Amino acid sequence: MFALTGKIAVVTGCDTGLGQGMALGLAQAGCDIVGINVVPAAETATLVATTGRRFHDLRADLRTASAADVMAQAVAVFGGIDILVNNAGIIRRADAIEFSEKDWDDVVDLNLKAVFFMSQAAARQFISQGRGGRIINIASMLSFQGGIRVPSYTASKSGVMGLTKLMANEWSQHGITVNAIAPGYMATNNTAPLRADPVRSKEILDRIPAARWGLPADLAGPVVFLASEASAYVTGHTLAVDGGWLAR
Repeated sequence: MFALTGKIAVVTGCDTGLGQGMALGLAQAGCDIVGINVVPAAETATLVATTGRRFHDLRADLRTASAADVMAQAVAVFGGIDILVNNAGIIRRADAIEFSEKDWDDVVDLNLKAVFFMSQAAARQFISQGRGGRIINIASMLSFQGGIRVPSYTASKSGVMGLTKLMANEWSQHGITVNAIAPGYMATNNTAPLRADPVRSKEILDRIPAARWGLPADLAGPVVFLASEASAYVTGHTLAVDGGWLAR
């Protein structure tokens, strides 16, 4: 039920970090991968190649690119698509009282607007193919909580959770499931400032029952589950992968 042999997955923002971990997990389960990145994803391509699967790197800035055009390019690579993972995202930090309109737009355009229009383009492709599909969005702990000094990030990730439910409601009739993964505090580029601050890092680790920062590999199992037949009756759900953060 977890096998993905012969499936084609589009993963955005997979040159490093969580996206790379999910792309590798999907490849290990049998997927060929189309990666969409603003920079070369050479390391991810090498890792996927070790699994015997194919990796194709497309270049696009999803804040400004046409989602329909990007999806058409992705579909053309291997002739179809079965899975979309909307992982690409950025964060901007500043006090809400001083937060700039540019930092708002940059984050919301990528983290929320692009997620919707990439999902729309994927859903149209799934419907035309007639065999259903899987959309997996990347939410956050800040889909559940407010956080501090990241107003546009919190807004975007709260929106991702809501959109996940809406799209699941509308597209289930076509055999499309739409779910999200909400990573906890993960060791990625986005959290480098937090991990470099000994006081803040200790505060975070003291609250995580697993007593460690998450790793990109921790998302491999959840993304394979949500991409596979094992989750056929799961849709509209946001799965926290957080080492117990929300339970504390």
